Amino acid sequence: MSGPALQFRDPQSVLASPVWSGLRAALNKGDRQPLHLQLTRLLRETITRADMVAEEPIPPERQLAEALDVSRVTVRKALTQLTGEGLLNRRRGAGTFVAPRIEKNFSHLTSFSEDMLSRGHRPSSQWLDKTHSMVTPDEALALGLSPGSRVARLRRLRFADDEAVAIESTVLPAYVLPDLAAVTHSLYDVLARGGFRPTRGLQRLRAVILTPAQAELLNVAEGSAGLHIERRGYLPDGRVCEINHSVYRGDAYDVVAEVHAFGE
Repeated sequence: MSGPALQFRDPQSVLASPVWSGLRAALNKGDRQPLHLQLTRLLRETITRADMVAEEPIPPERQLAEALDVSRVTVRKALTQLTGEGLLNRRRGAGTFVAPRIEKNFSHLTSFSEDMLSRGHRPSSQWLDKTHSMVTPDEALALGLSPGSRVARLRRLRFADDEAVAIESTVLPAYVLPDLAAVTHSLYDVLARGGFRPTRGLQRLRAVILTPAQAELLNVAEGSAGLHIERRGYLPDGRVCEINHSVYRGDAYDVVAEVHAFGE
């Protein structure tokens, strides 16, 4: 035996945890809502409130069902749903665990690769598009380019530890990235070598519902929540050198920003 089975030997050891004893108390067999939907909702809320930490083990189905006084089918349905939402990870031979979440710090202008490495994750990418083409009127206005100018277009599926977490689309003036082949990992490293790494940025965040195509790429259920972050990067002389649109899995990302009282 390994993983959760070692920690949760029987129903009593499960109920020793305030999380699981609280869930048992919250389940209402007299409610019209099916028990598996109640359990799914309660466990989802527990995870998103961070009452359970990343990599925390979930008790095995049998012990959990007995502890919560529900059927194993009820437990299995709830865990399967939350696994599909990306809140839980199932590992063959080890058990089920709370999935890690990735923090995106809005206070610093960093690349995806830098964010992942700083948090102990291994970043990687799958190219969806990498071309030079004509600037659109809206892009020309935003980038301060003349009509007919060339831009670089990069679109990548971004991974953290081999798990797809974001779809990233970037448009840059061709003069800051004349050689598309130079970008193999971190775009910002390439821009820095050419003297075109942005030194400040304006970022805008909004919640979105993932499109079917986005959900398929990110391996989540259609209609799942996502985070859309638009960023414009600026050079020291004020020129816009980057327009980036990134769509992140809502179940895997937290946005963090440090704030200060006005005047301090």
